[in-house]
Amino acid sequence: MNIEEKQNKLDTFDANGLGAAEAQIFGLPFTYDESEVVILPIPWEVTVSYQTGAAKGPKAIFEASMQVDLFDDDLPHAWQRGIFMQKISAGWKQKNTKLRKKAVEYIDALSDGKLTAEHSIVLNEINAECTALKDWVYAESKNILDEDKLLGLLGGDHSTPLGYMWALADKYEEYGILHIDAHADLRDAYEGFNYSHASIMFNALKIPQVKKLIQVGLRDVCEAEMEIINNGERRVIGYFNHEIKTALFSGMSWKIICDQIIDELPQHVYISFDIDGLDPKNCPNTGTPVPGGLEYDQAVYLIQRLVESGRKIIGFDLVEVAPGKDEWDANVGARLLYKLCNLMMKSQHK
Repeated sequence: MNIEEKQNKLDTFDANGLGAAEAQIFGLPFTYDESEVVILPIPWEVTVSYQTGAAKGPKAIFEASMQVDLFDDDLPHAWQRGIFMQKISAGWKQKNTKLRKKAVEYIDALSDGKLTAEHSIVLNEINAECTALKDWVYAESKNILDEDKLLGLLGGDHSTPLGYMWALADKYEEYGILHIDAHADLRDAYEGFNYSHASIMFNALKIPQVKKLIQVGLRDVCEAEMEIINNGERRVIGYFNHEIKTALFSGMSWKIICDQIIDELPQHVYISFDIDGLDPKNCPNTGTPVPGGLEYDQAVYLIQRLVESGRKIIGFDLVEVAPGKDEWDANVGARLLYKLCNLMMKSQHK
């Protein structure tokens, strides 16, 4: 990094002005080398089982980020540290478009009980490309982490961060996952897809370095997932929406609940944030919206308490943001992304 060039940008950049169209994410002027945080966008939603749109999330969030004001009282002047978003891969975007059409035909045949030998070939093709994506994300993430950057992965559907989780396992002897989601995502190869969006946490538990999986906001879970949660000897702990709301309605403070959640986590924490963990009014176009969920401020407060506890956020993903006919979903996603970046930097004590 050319320190003089970055200093010149710090001296001349108008943090109170509009984000320029040619600027980086959040309207920032910094290059990859000049940025402390790197965003890796993954335009992928091949295995989604309901509504589509998440593959368009990274582009929509980038565009909406230009409207985010840069002052953040959690970390004043955070923008000066630099946030940079990698280019969206045209190759993976094209593969997503091609394979999504095949996946829809396969899922329809599966639902109708009309699978053929040809569908088995399609399933094998999709599983092979999902494996290739996982390996690509692992390699990209490892390169970024090896350059001492902080990394946030921006989906796409929730299958996308698995390779990143494996890359973190190369760097840390152990870590925990704070998983905010309406769904447990503990299904084994859902609908036959080895790396389904509904299987991300089932697959994450195969990483030996993942010592704890703490799931917050759950409200749409199948019986097989409940068995994993109940029989996981506290490696997996679910904080269900109805239990959280009952405690709040009975007079318990959100602070106490947050501290109980955080007490279960180790020193190093990865945050996996599915936008449908929030109340659907914040994300009406997400792929699988479910009534209930956290308020935006509740989710942010939980992460703030995590940082205040002294734990270190070693990485995060933000997934399942699907833009609709307006910018609302992307607007919420952009602001949440900025908070995640800044709180991750704050937790590093740099």
